[in-house]
Amino acid sequence: MVKRFLLTVSGSDPKEGGKLQVPRPLLVKARLCKHYSRNMKRSDDSEREKRRKRRRLLQELGDQRIPFLSPSDPGFQQLWDSSYSGLALRPSLALPDGLHERVQQALCTLRRRGCLLRDLVRVRDRDVFTAVSRALLGQPGHTYRYLDTRLFAIPWHADADDQAPQGETQTADNGTKAKTAKEAVTTMMVTTTPTESCCDADLRSACRALWELNRFFNHDVQKEQEARCHRKDCRKGPQSNESWRDKGKGVADQGEGTGEGTCGKSASIKEGKEGEEMEKKEQKEEEEEEDEEEEEEEDAKEDEDELMKEEGDLDTGQGCSHDIISPASPPPPPLPPPCAPSPTPGRKPGPVAFNITLLNYMDPAAMSQLKEEPYYGMGKMAVGWHHDENLVPLSPVAVYSYSCASEKAARESEAAEAGDAGKDPQSGGSAESCSAEAPGSSSEIGDAGDSGDPSDPGEGDSGMAMATEAAEVSQVGDGAGGGGGKKQACWRVGLKVAWDIHTPGLALPLQSGDCYYMTDDLNRTHQHCVLAGDTARFSSTHRVAQCSTGTLDYIQRRCAEALHNLKVDPDTGTKSLHSLLPSTLEHCEEIHNEVEFEWLRQYWFQGRRYARFCSWWSQPMEQLERDWRQMEVMTHLLLGVVEDEGTAQEARREMADTLLNALTDRQQHRQTWRDRCQSSLAQTLPPEEAPVDRPYWDSDDPEMLLPFDLADIINRVESLLWRM
Repeated sequence: MVKRFLLTVSGSDPKEGGKLQVPRPLLVKARLCKHYSRNMKRSDDSEREKRRKRRRLLQELGDQRIPFLSPSDPGFQQLWDSSYSGLALRPSLALPDGLHERVQQALCTLRRRGCLLRDLVRVRDRDVFTAVSRALLGQPGHTYRYLDTRLFAIPWHADADDQAPQGETQTADNGTKAKTAKEAVTTMMVTTTPTESCCDADLRSACRALWELNRFFNHDVQKEQEARCHRKDCRKGPQSNESWRDKGKGVADQGEGTGEGTCGKSASIKEGKEGEEMEKKEQKEEEEEEDEEEEEEEDAKEDEDELMKEEGDLDTGQGCSHDIISPASPPPPPLPPPCAPSPTPGRKPGPVAFNITLLNYMDPAAMSQLKEEPYYGMGKMAVGWHHDENLVPLSPVAVYSYSCASEKAARESEAAEAGDAGKDPQSGGSAESCSAEAPGSSSEIGDAGDSGDPSDPGEGDSGMAMATEAAEVSQVGDGAGGGGGKKQACWRVGLKVAWDIHTPGLALPLQSGDCYYMTDDLNRTHQHCVLAGDTARFSSTHRVAQCSTGTLDYIQRRCAEALHNLKVDPDTGTKSLHSLLPSTLEHCEEIHNEVEFEWLRQYWFQGRRYARFCSWWSQPMEQLERDWRQMEVMTHLLLGVVEDEGTAQEARREMADTLLNALTDRQQHRQTWRDRCQSSLAQTLPPEEAPVDRPYWDSDDPEMLLPFDLADIINRVESLLWRM
C-alpha cells in the first residue's frame, strides 16, 4: 500500500489565509522546482561569482577611490569621446516650442491623479517596495515585466495611424507573410477596447503629451544614431573638438544632412586614388577589429549581465524579465512582436520606435538612508549601479528629466492658491505648483539620471553658462550643495565601464528639461547610477521593450492556441479534448499556467489601481479570465481521461505525468501568490492598491470543476502513477 501524507496548517482555510495542503512526497520536488525557478533569473554560480568579483574589486581598491571626472575637470571631453561615446545629450532648448510645458504639466497631472505608485516587487524571494513611484505608458496592450512584476501600460492616446512603429513587419506563426506592425496595433485596438473612452479628458491629454515626446524622441534619436554612424565612418580624421556643452546641440543643429565638422575635414584630407585605397584598407582593418571585439563582447555578455544585475535590481526596481512559468517545460516559442528590430552592428541603424515609457518620480526628502556610491566617492545614490534590462538588444534609450517641487510642496501651494480670491480655475495649480522653473532658467536646479529607472545612462547638462554653475555644485563629493546661498545640489548621472577600475567614471549634472540618449551598446558594456539632488524629480524613460511575450495580442493568441484543443458538441454542448498527444496537452497546460500567473494574478496583485483612473485593461482581463475558466475545464477533462481505466496504459502514464507536472507547478505558484497577497508589506497598502487574490473560489463553487487547492488531485494522480 502506498503511504501518502499531507502537510496542513491546523485550523487553516485557504480563504482565511491558511496554507494550501501540500503532499509530503512532493515537498522535496516543490523545493527543487522553486530552486530551479530562481535559477532562471540568477544562477547560484553567478551569484557566488558576482559576490567574489565585487569583493575582489573592493579589496583591490582598499581605501582608495577610482577617479571620476565632471564637466569642469581637465580631460572630461577626451574621456567622454574615448570611453562614453554612446552617450548623447539634448539640452532643454533643443526641444520643440511648447513641448516642455505640455510634458511637465502631464507629469504633474499623473502625479496629482494618483497614477504614479510604488511597486511591490520580488527580490530574492522577498517582497520589497520600489524607492520610486512609477507608471507605465505605451502602445495599447503592452506590458513591461521586471522583478516578478508585470506593469500594464496606460495607452498614450494617439491616432491609430500614429500608434505603431513605422517600417516594421511581423511574421505569422506559419511563416507566411505578414502584416505591418501598424496593422497589428490597429487590429488590436479594434478587437480589445477603445482607448478614447478608457479615461477622462484630463488624463487623455496628459497621455497624449507624453506620446508627443515619444514621437520627438523617435525622430531625434534616429538622427543621432545616423549622425553617430557617419562619425564612426569618418573617425580617422582629427578628434572632434566640440565641447561637452556643444555635444548636446549637435544633431539638433545639423539636421538630417550631418556631414560637416570632423567628418568633412577627414574626407577632404584623402584625395585621389591612393587616398581612397588607403581609406578602404583602413576601414576594412577597423571592421575586422570591430567584429573581433563584438564576438568577445557577446561571449562575455551573459556572464557580465548576470553578475551586475543584483546590485541594480534592489535599488532601481529594475531587473531581468523572465516569462517562463513552468520549470519542467521550455519557454514558448516567441510570437512576432511589434517591436523594433535590434540594429545590426556595422550597418545603418533602422527606424527607432519606442513602444513604452516608464515614468518615475522620486523625492529625496522622502527617502531615508541613501547609500554612498562605493567605488568613486560620487556622493549619495538614489539608484545603484545597473544595466537596463528587458530591452531589445542594442536598442537605444531616451530619457526626459524634470526637476520640480515635491508633492507635499505642490499640495501646499495649491491650497494656498485656492485661498486666493483671484485664483484662476483654469491654472489649477497642476503644472504651475509642480514646476521648479522654466527650462533654461539660471536659478533652476539641475536633475540627473533616472529616478530609479533603468534607463538612466549618463547625462550632461543644458550647455549654457549656467551649466558650469550646476556642474560646480554637482561636483561636491557628498552630492549636497556646495555651501553657498540658495544653491542646491543638482541631480547627476554617474557612468562607468562595467567591472573596470582603470577607466575613470563620469558624473554628469542635468538641468530640468534636459534629455539624454543611450545608444549603440553603451547599456550593455557600461553601467549607470543616479546621484540624488535636493529637489524632487520626474523622468520619462522611453525604450524599445522586449515584447515577444508581453502584449495582449500575444496572450490572446496563446489562449486561442490552447482553446483550439477544446471540442464542444453543437447539439448537446458536451465538451471533450480534440487531441490527447502529450506534447499538445503539455502545451495547453503551459498556456493555462501562463495566463493565470503571468497575467491574471499579476494584474490583480496590483489591486484596483488601473481601474481607478483607466479602464482600458478591464474588458481584456475579463476575457482572459473567461478563457482561463475554459482551460480549467480542459484540465478537468484531462484528469477524467487519466483516471479512466479504459485508457491505454502507456498513453495513460504519459498523460498522467504531464498532468502531475502542471498541477504541481500550479499548486506551488498559487501558494506563492497567496503568500505575497497576505504579506506584511501588502497589508500596509490602502484598499484601492492592496493586492487581490484572484482568481479564487470556494470548493463548493458550482461553476468550477476543480478545487482551488489541488493537493488532493495531485495525490490522486501521483498515486495512480505509482500503481502503474
